Amino acid sequence: MIVVRNLRTGAGQCSRAFKISRNIIMAESSFHTTSCNKAEFRDLLQKAKNVVVLTGAGASAESGIPTFRGSGGLWRTFRAQDLATLEAFRRNPSLVWEFYSYRREVVLTKQPNKAHYAIAELQKKFGEQGRNVAVITQNIDGLHQAAGTEEVIELHGALFKTRCTVCGHVTENRNSPIVPALAGKGAPDPDAQDAKIPKKDLPRCVQPNCGQLARPHVVWFGENLDYNVLKATNNALEKCDMCLL
Repeated sequence: MIVVRNLRTGAGQCSRAFKISRNIIMAESSFHTTSCNKAEFRDLLQKAKNVVVLTGAGASAESGIPTFRGSGGLWRTFRAQDLATLEAFRRNPSLVWEFYSYRREVVLTKQPNKAHYAIAELQKKFGEQGRNVAVITQNIDGLHQAAGTEEVIELHGALFKTRCTVCGHVTENRNSPIVPALAGKGAPDPDAQDAKIPKKDLPRCVQPNCGQLARPHVVWFGENLDYNVLKATNNALEKCDMCLL
């Protein structure tokens, strides 16, 4: 369910109504929450010049994307927070890459849902009218882009990008599997064994004269959000006069 919140005091105040931490954005009480009145919503939307849409796991739930959160949210016998850390990757990059390879393969079988397409259509129509819709998401699945949304601000990174652990180069990779060694690996069955893939066969940096081990380009537990992503988020919130949460 999307809750519409409109800032009555004008643009430039949106960002101060939010606390941006390492892993979450929280709305404060300076926003006015609208009723469920459709006429009121249409009126507010008609007047808005700069809209920010904030999405999280709920936006992709209808597409069947698992969250690995809460009860039953296990991969094999691991919780997401057991694997989505820099320490886990340093300790066992093969296991972590199996987990993310599984997640990639799941997402590749999914399609954007009505919410993704509605947001993309809203952005397109606003653009034709000289207005703006900025989409900020905590999701890493890329379904907003698949639906046609442009310039998505991805707070937690992207599942289909890798980042070199040495030079930091980021590259998009939608190969299935991401590398041959991960073909058929990553089964979520609790009895599945760690594939113990050698580092040399795991995803590597594609930069010339580098070729070092690459990691998923996502924000792990205990890591800070990227500075440029935070800057883009703040800029969007500074300009907005309406937020859709």
